[in-house]
Amino acid sequence: MPVLDRYILFSFLRTFISFFLILMLIFVVQTVWVFIDEFAGKGLDITVLLRFLLYYSPKLIPLVLPLTVLLASIMTYGSLAEHYEFAALKSAGVSLTRSMRSLFVVCILISGIAFYVANTVVPYAEFKTYNLRKNLAKIKPALAISEGVFNDLGKINIKVEEKYGRNDRFMTDVIIHQKTADLRNTIVVKSEDGELKNADFSDGIQLVLTNGNRYEELKTKRASRLKKRYPHSRVSFGTYTMNIDLRDFNNVDLDETKYTNTYKMQNIERLSFSIDSLENIFSNEKESYAKTTYVRTGVKSIHNNYENEIWDYKGIDNVLSNYKTYSLLSIIRQVESKLNTLESNLNNQKKKFFFKTKIINLHKIWYYDKFVIAFSVMLMFLIGAPLGALIRKGGFGLPMVLALLIFLSYHFGATFFKNTAENGSISPLIGTTSPTIVLFMVSLMMIKRAREDKGMFGFSNFTSKLIKFWRAFIRQAISAKRIFAKN
Repeated sequence: MPVLDRYILFSFLRTFISFFLILMLIFVVQTVWVFIDEFAGKGLDITVLLRFLLYYSPKLIPLVLPLTVLLASIMTYGSLAEHYEFAALKSAGVSLTRSMRSLFVVCILISGIAFYVANTVVPYAEFKTYNLRKNLAKIKPALAISEGVFNDLGKINIKVEEKYGRNDRFMTDVIIHQKTADLRNTIVVKSEDGELKNADFSDGIQLVLTNGNRYEELKTKRASRLKKRYPHSRVSFGTYTMNIDLRDFNNVDLDETKYTNTYKMQNIERLSFSIDSLENIFSNEKESYAKTTYVRTGVKSIHNNYENEIWDYKGIDNVLSNYKTYSLLSIIRQVESKLNTLESNLNNQKKKFFFKTKIINLHKIWYYDKFVIAFSVMLMFLIGAPLGALIRKGGFGLPMVLALLIFLSYHFGATFFKNTAENGSISPLIGTTSPTIVLFMVSLMMIKRAREDKGMFGFSNFTSKLIKFWRAFIRQAISAKRIFAKN
């Protein structure tokens, strides 16, 4: 290896390793603060926290690697330009692209590592992290109850509007579906407020409800069922106490892994298979819904009965004139009922189709993102090297600021486009690649300017053109003023 390549390579790797470890430590500490509520107050051993951080750390690597490459490349080439080493290289006939050759090979290797981590390590880490968090939520019942959705708690299914107070023990707008031995939902309890209390017996907890009603569907005789009569009882209460068995919560196996089907747990091969399967199922559901709607409209029966007959359309008035008023009202009510039913079914199916489309888009975004992560490492190097040569500044000051601004802009832009693609507004491929393509064009422009020894943004040319435009505008304004004055 030539001395020049070895010198630049060692300078880059020394900065890269140092900042990679520092940034990983910062992101790990930030992770602890994000998930502190899931660990605090549960009496967990320190090994559980360390295991969680070990599982979560690989998910930070695709985020830390591009930022580290960008920062290391800016500082390496900024230091070379600041100490006039880059000028000496140019005087010896070594161009910017030639000096980037050794680091280009290294960044290709780092991109391969980033792709392997995103495709293999991250799905496994997501699998372990997701299951560990689900198991930790079972250790404390109050944390297993999420606001606004139904949650399984022992042998009941509970939904609360809001939790508050110490350890989230107080709840408002409580709805409970109680499970019975025959697996039928026959008991529903609704109350304005609720409170979780420690029970007098072991392996249990008390749920005290206030100001509510208890509804129970009663078993009916055969004759009543044939008449479609379903009686029920309603009991109003001021205070109602429920004892909840929590033996399943107290016997939690943190190593249990029964959640295996989320898209973040899949590599590109499994994602490709899942996308094909979901699209085929979605296509069949749309075709089935179209056929069902066609039958419900009654058009199919008309086609079958009058397929070989030709009718001249003479207007709707000629048809309705043969009916009496009460018959017309009945027809109108039937048509209105049919249209309302079709509209309601269409709106419900629209929501289902939107949700299924969103699931497919999430799989596609996660699929394309694995390739984008690998290329982003190379992209950050192609930006950082010429940028460092242009700013001619090493150290921790300006390079750190520029690296954070570029990376945050790229990260937030990518997040925005992914969210847009998730809702189906744009293609998932465009949503994942658009920020990368824009930044790649910027990197080519910066490499060109660095090779030609131009300024970073060419402010002198911009200001000179602006001054010329302003002078021309003033001259035209003065001429127009003189013309209007003469007239």
